Parts: sequence; structure tokens; C-alpha cells
Amino acid sequence: MERQISRRSFLKKSAVALGTVAVCDLSDSETLFGKEVKEREMPHVIVKLWPGRSEQEKKQLADAIVKDVVTYAKCDESSVSVAIEEIKSADWAEKVYKPDILNPRGKLYRKPGYSM
Repeated sequence: MERQISRRSFLKKSAVALGTVAVCDLSDSETLFGKEVKEREMPHVIVKLWPGRSEQEKKQLADAIVKDVVTYAKCDESSVSVAIEEIKSADWAEKVYKPDILNPRGKLYRKPGYSM
């Protein structure tokens, strides 16, 4: 017999990472397995990267992220928001690498191919 797990529990156990943070409100969610559910409010993704990309490149990145989030999080495109934080390379170790990669608050699913 397949064990059903709530969407809230599933997402708590599988937080999204990639130098990103996802924030969700799942108070009205249904079970995840056995029924495909699309949420009204979910998620907010924050991407941290060095400055230097054009507004067009950042928009294209945000659009690509939205497509994947819709596919894998089973939510409506209109529910997804994406923020991009530009962090100077001189500040990367202190503002991103140490707090988000070495000592992440959630589970880091993909580690970078570099160390500092």
C-alpha cells in the first residue's frame, strides 16, 4: 500500500536549493501522491549571483526558472516569483558561500564545483 504524504511534509523534507531559497504557504494544500495538485500561492525563488548580467539575461534566467518550478512543484506559472540578488565577488564568501553553502539553513541539494 502506497503511503501518502502531505504536500507540506514533502516540501519540508525536500527544500529547493541551488543558491536559491523557496518560500511556500501550503495551509490549504491537499495530499501530494494520488492526486496532482496545483497550488495558488507558491514559491518564491531567490537567485544570488555576481553582477554583470543584462536585464534581458536576468529576465531569461527568471523565465527558465519559472518553467522548471511549474513542472516540478506542480504549481501555476502565475504563482511563481523570482528575485535576483547581485552580490559583489569580493562579498561572495561572507554573504553567500559561508552562510548558504557551508552552513545552509535548509538542505543543499547541489553543491558548487568550487571551494573557498
